[in-house]
Amino acid sequence: MNRIGWTVALLSAAAVPAAAQPAQPARPRPYPVFESPGFVRALQQGTRTRTGRPGPRYWQQFADYKLSAVLDPAARRLTGEATITYHNRSPDTLQVVVFHLYQDLFAADGIRNEAVPVTGGLELTRVRAQGRTLAAATDDTSAAYQRFATLLNIRLPEPLMPGGSAAFEFGWTFTVTPDGAPRGGTDGEVFFLSYWYPQVAVYDDVTRWQDDPYKGTAEFYMGYGNYEVALSVPEGWLIGSTGVLQNPDEVLSSATRERLASAASTREVVRIVTDSERGAGKATARGAGGRLTWRYRAENVRDFAFGGSEHYLWDATTATVGDLDADARPDRALIHTFYRPSRRPWAWDQSARYAQHSIEFLSGYLWPYPYPHATAVDGVTSCAGMEYPMITCIGGPRDTLLLYSVIVHELAHMWFPMQVGSDEKRFAWQDEGLTRFNQAQGMREFFRGFDREAQSRENYQRLARLGGEVELMRHGDLYPFDTPAYGVASYDKMATNMVALRGLVGDRRFREAYREYGKRWINRHPTPWDFWNTFNEVLGQDLNWFWRTWWFETWTLDQAVGEVKAAGDSTAITIEDRGLAPMPARVAVRRSDGSTQRYEVPVTTWLAGVRRWTFHVRSQPGITSIEIDPERIFPDLNRENNVWRAVLR
Repeated sequence: MNRIGWTVALLSAAAVPAAAQPAQPARPRPYPVFESPGFVRALQQGTRTRTGRPGPRYWQQFADYKLSAVLDPAARRLTGEATITYHNRSPDTLQVVVFHLYQDLFAADGIRNEAVPVTGGLELTRVRAQGRTLAAATDDTSAAYQRFATLLNIRLPEPLMPGGSAAFEFGWTFTVTPDGAPRGGTDGEVFFLSYWYPQVAVYDDVTRWQDDPYKGTAEFYMGYGNYEVALSVPEGWLIGSTGVLQNPDEVLSSATRERLASAASTREVVRIVTDSERGAGKATARGAGGRLTWRYRAENVRDFAFGGSEHYLWDATTATVGDLDADARPDRALIHTFYRPSRRPWAWDQSARYAQHSIEFLSGYLWPYPYPHATAVDGVTSCAGMEYPMITCIGGPRDTLLLYSVIVHELAHMWFPMQVGSDEKRFAWQDEGLTRFNQAQGMREFFRGFDREAQSRENYQRLARLGGEVELMRHGDLYPFDTPAYGVASYDKMATNMVALRGLVGDRRFREAYREYGKRWINRHPTPWDFWNTFNEVLGQDLNWFWRTWWFETWTLDQAVGEVKAAGDSTAITIEDRGLAPMPARVAVRRSDGSTQRYEVPVTTWLAGVRRWTFHVRSQPGITSIEIDPERIFPDLNRENNVWRAVLR
């Protein structure tokens, strides 16, 4: 709700100064938001600013990936090869380059913080750097590689100078995890392959090498690159993937290609492959030796994933995303969904429509979707919902509400973190919390008023009442094991914080600042300080008290209507701040003639250390009720004391 309409009650309270009120227990006052040493260094080097904009010397690394994979469904094995060219755009000379081998989460000796199937991890068959074949390290000086957890550290034969590039070659194989592994795997009918290749770790201007291993819970921080990928799978299989298919004439039947062409020019859902049209020679071409190679290209993305099955149906349509290239014509993105016939009763036959609405809504609420397609793939149950550039893996049967909910959530990740590439591992809220908030906006429109924001608020408040919540500014792998603390902090409390911020500054200004933050950091790596500084600058306010309270602490909000005392023509209303989290107190005074007056006790009152504040209003027409925050914008933990009602005589 916009602040317009709320009368600041401070002036009318002047007759009852804080010193005249009963003594209250001391309350904490928010510390400033301190900057990390890495962020301070980035400021000094000119790569960041305190306005929230990238600095004039901002730099970012880049990589070119050429990947090939052969999938053997019967053996459940993937065999891959890669040539990766890493471009050093930093001012630093690099002696070591770090890669992630995410499949080592599933090694017998893997380091993890949740239960996963053990499949042996990733077997490296070849490692080359700068033209030299490397072996596992046996000392600390020679060019070699060293593995630890899910990390591969390569000591380079020659230093990688600023502005230079280095080529790496890998060969590997691994067993595809069964259903039960997080974020991908196979259930025997469908395969979803994620984190299946060696990926360069992020080297940035704040942390330098961000080499935290993948342990299962906290997600990912990824750099940007170009991908050329060849996927060899059995003929008759349908593939949904990151990137654009480069050889449709070689892998798809003419009938499938014709339907795809028709889907590209309509907003209606086209059934590209139906039940009777699956298989080699019908959905796909015939392949030599019973196999086909699908070739893809993706530019300036942070990852590459794919799903495939001989069981898939295929639906497609388009979404209108807005004007991407200033040519006055609305741009479109293709929408694809792949699912098994057994999922049809669970609303998957509507999945293309759900994805279409999600992309169109989010393009309007945030900024236009930039990728050529958005794809939702029916995956293994344990995948639940997981995002990758242009593609999402969605597991398990769901009804209409839940299927739309997960589709809009996962596709909202195409903005955060696919475009706005934050460090999800260390600051999960910067990814998941923003996406949960965006999901709620899509659900409100699609289901005509459905309040997903209230569900997030209730999830947060439930854990806060139990004393189990943990602050948002905590590494994603350091939350208490087997509790809801990670999910509540990273998803629900952050979404609730966004609702409170919107209510604090008004919807128009909020969206202006929110969009500006995103646009400043498209295809870049923002830190939390960049997020906060952008809002401070665009809004023209110092909101550090707000950031400190809701991101660094677990203080809770509890405002109450205290004493209400009439004396002649004036009624004194006392508002008490019983919690530790300072927020404005917005008070609605309702009267017997049906009118409502609105007053605001500004947050500066509580920031000054006051716990009770009294202001005066006229007594007539008679006051029937007094309520704090009637729109429920702020996450007050005890609403029972927010309302005072007159006693009827």
